[in-house]
Amino acid sequence: MSDEAHLWLNSYVNKQNCRIWSEANPQVYVETPLHPEKLTSWCALWAGGIIGPYFFKNEEGHNITVNGDRYRAMITNFFIPELNNHDVHELWFQQDGPTCHTARSTIDLLKDTFGDRLISRFGPVNWPSGSCDLTPLDYFLWGYVKSLVYADKPQTLDHLEDNIRRVIADIRPQMLERVIENSTSRLDYIRASRGSHMPEIIFKM
Repeated sequence: MSDEAHLWLNSYVNKQNCRIWSEANPQVYVETPLHPEKLTSWCALWAGGIIGPYFFKNEEGHNITVNGDRYRAMITNFFIPELNNHDVHELWFQQDGPTCHTARSTIDLLKDTFGDRLISRFGPVNWPSGSCDLTPLDYFLWGYVKSLVYADKPQTLDHLEDNIRRVIADIRPQMLERVIENSTSRLDYIRASRGSHMPEIIFKM
């Protein structure tokens, strides 16, 4: 499984659904930068470990957003070489559905590497939209990382990046095995709820 996440330097969290209930106006003001500094980090997770994090940056080392060209460059120059360093065979690759992930040239690149072992929108095995409970990076990894990387209140993006690398490096395979077991049980439940059309091969790694 693979995914990106934004991590803001000021530990920003989207609080648009937060409400304050009080008999008096609490007069709470929270000043935040219009464009807070952030990192965009990508990881791939499997039962045996985590590949990454990979941070999207330009040649000058400045943080940049993800587009199709940059995503394909990451796959070619980072993910595939890292994957070749692991003793894995017949690995399935799963990604969600942003356009940069699912452009025709991106899907062709991934099919060249994984063949039909690709779970993606427009891939050989379609990824069911809105199924974040099948994505351990969404319901486990990013939340776990964000709960730890701000503990020492990083003041620079380099400091935040170091914290992210350290926290991810400290995640033990035993924890990932439990995460995958949890994912498998979720998958069994969803397959039973939605019918047998869900592929059984999602977690064969």
